[in-house]
Amino acid sequence: MSSNEPRRTALDALHRSLGATMTDFAGWDMPLRYGSERDEHNAVRTRAGLFDLSHMGEITVTGPQAAALLNFALVGNIASVGVGRARYTMICRADGGILDDLIVYRLAQTEYMVVANASNAQVVLDALVERAAGFDAEVRDDRDGYALLAVQGPESPGILQSLTDADLDGLKYYAGLPGTVAGVPALIARTGYTGEDGFELFVKPERAVELWEALTKAGEGAGLVPCGLSCRDTLRLEAGMPLYGHELTTSLTPFDAGLGRVVKFEKEGDFVGRAALADAAERAASRPPRVLVGLIAEGRRVPRAGYAVVAAGEVIGEVTSGAPSPTLGRPIAMAYVDAAHAAPGTAGVGVDIRGSHEPYEVVALPFYKRQK
Repeated sequence: MSSNEPRRTALDALHRSLGATMTDFAGWDMPLRYGSERDEHNAVRTRAGLFDLSHMGEITVTGPQAAALLNFALVGNIASVGVGRARYTMICRADGGILDDLIVYRLAQTEYMVVANASNAQVVLDALVERAAGFDAEVRDDRDGYALLAVQGPESPGILQSLTDADLDGLKYYAGLPGTVAGVPALIARTGYTGEDGFELFVKPERAVELWEALTKAGEGAGLVPCGLSCRDTLRLEAGMPLYGHELTTSLTPFDAGLGRVVKFEKEGDFVGRAALADAAERAASRPPRVLVGLIAEGRRVPRAGYAVVAAGEVIGEVTSGAPSPTLGRPIAMAYVDAAHAAPGTAGVGVDIRGSHEPYEVVALPFYKRQK
């Protein structure tokens, strides 16, 4: 296979048999949608959806100094994560720029799994290997060792519980436990990127089809549908969740992105980017640069990433993500705007859509929050 051929997940043939529209995403051939994006989106909001996320990058870090290495390499306090728990964090450059946002699972006392975005998996792996110098820890590329399936939506606990004797009720948000689902050994994690309750299941690639089919059968009565990356994007946008390459880039620090809370200066020892991030924290506290806000269209025209946000004829910001919102019934966007225009309800803000300044309402993120 030539190097520019997209990679295929263990579920590739199954997606095609379901009539999925496939697309190249970060070098992987992935299902964009199976039918209607809107129907898939609404299924996750009201019932349940099943996703193939096998393009995500799993990196295992083991050894006596695994925690110390991760505390040095990442901005979070990973040493304080309990066994069986997970943490959202970031890996930054020395200048504070975000290389990627990550979820780190502590699988055992000296074993962690770092899950990176598909587009950055190699960058994260290379950075961790480089930063491991001098630590008694091993960084292992496990991307080929896992397939990843996600069941998301209000019906997902019932669907999954029918296939496992794992204690799902006791599994907290951002926790993971080893279990068996439909006879398939899995790491069962209560995480997701949709704004709904749900689970991500890490399994051996050779068992992925069997698990997908079991979940599909178990979800028949609950309205479970297969879902592609397109509705995953509108779901995360409604939930105000950042996407790398849009809301997060190397030119932004976590403080610029309004996510300074993930940086833990109080942890022991130095970490990559500490000095630059301390400066960024000070700047953000005294004179915030642009602020990430939500925008809701008054009309029907859809904003896209890169469109200018305007007020009184001046450019005051830029759209990072935009799409029609099936839940709100109107186009929405996330955008970085000047602090002076960032307060919810700020009047006179618009988006320049092909030369026409379309009116938008500034709102606090997220657009959508599930009822507990």
